[in-house]
Amino acid sequence: MQIFKFGGASVKDVKGVKNLAKVLNTTGYKNTLVVVSAMGKTTNAMELVIKNYFENKAELQSSIHDVIKYHNEILLGLFDNERHQVFLAVKALFDELNLFFKSNKSPDYNYVYDQTIGFGELVSTTIISHYLNDIGLKNNWLDVRDYIKTDNYYRRANVNWEVTQAQISSQLNTSVLNITQGFLASDANNFTTTLGREGSDYTAAIFAYCLNANSVTIWKDVPGVLNADPRYFENAQLLNQISYREAIELAFYGASVIHPKTLQPLQRKEIPLHVKSFLNPNANGTCVSKGKTLEPEIPCFIVKKNQILISLSSLDFSYIVEENISEIFSLLHLYKMKVDVIQNSAISFSVCIDNLYNNLEKLLQHLRAKFKVTSHENVSLYTIRHYNQAAIKELEKDKTVLLKQLTQETIQIVTK
Repeated sequence: MQIFKFGGASVKDVKGVKNLAKVLNTTGYKNTLVVVSAMGKTTNAMELVIKNYFENKAELQSSIHDVIKYHNEILLGLFDNERHQVFLAVKALFDELNLFFKSNKSPDYNYVYDQTIGFGELVSTTIISHYLNDIGLKNNWLDVRDYIKTDNYYRRANVNWEVTQAQISSQLNTSVLNITQGFLASDANNFTTTLGREGSDYTAAIFAYCLNANSVTIWKDVPGVLNADPRYFENAQLLNQISYREAIELAFYGASVIHPKTLQPLQRKEIPLHVKSFLNPNANGTCVSKGKTLEPEIPCFIVKKNQILISLSSLDFSYIVEENISEIFSLLHLYKMKVDVIQNSAISFSVCIDNLYNNLEKLLQHLRAKFKVTSHENVSLYTIRHYNQAAIKELEKDKTVLLKQLTQETIQIVTK
């Protein structure tokens, strides 16, 4: 088995879908499972739909129509006959979305988010599956929610590996080309769950683990894993080889090219991960596997924008001790804050967090009851793996440094 994953950028338009078929024909698709994301920026568009459902009902149908129109343009570019069954299949999915909004009684944003956000993936895979069948690449369309099972921690669900393994082993026909969705799963009650933003890579790794696949290939709009995001850094270089350990470190610190959870199941079974360009499928790209830590050995730069830096000190200048730290972490857990950097001294404690669930004000109010609190919003967290002084100097240029933390291999800098 080989597992392919195509992201939204690779199937954002008619040309992209046709190129996916070209990649399959170029590389071969025997015993292949293809995981596909929502097309283009559909997930962002669906987040606007959900926002309108809660905050601006008057714009709800308009925002849904924008998503429908975008996909209809792709449909019309791929299929000559508007009576093709794919049009009915896509319409049925959008009817299901509308029906959910009309019948839903839950006020829980996270639940509603997970029940609706994945229609982007359901539509994209429906379109691609029909197109591939039409041009002779016969395939099975799979609903990933029948295979990957999780708890009900909406928007960042945890995989039930035992049940997932059983479902995949007993139900998946590995002798044919299979097309399925990334990002989605379901809980024990068959409600839709999601694996976190950019979770399609993780989906590919879950299938690879359960199927004992030979490899996973992530097809992207870049030549492979670069040592820096070219959107924020100049002169980014291709990394030819990365060890599992190093890739997990990069993912942990926020390298956007690989989802943080993707590598762990692959490492357990030593399944190599390839990151390649869908525009140049014959190029080597990057291989993540056993072997050299990094080739070439150069500094790697990662940036996380829109972070919040919170600094705490005791009201009476007493020490920040284990009891205080335990309480702080309990509150961070309670308000679902993702912690990216921690730094503490005798009388202070600083933490850089990602406010994914918009609970910042509740957290700050709780902390102010026991601590003196200073917070900086919209800060940037930079991480350099395998840093040198030249890399640090270049990064700090023209920035206000709020926090700096060094270890032997890594430096993290929070700037305003």
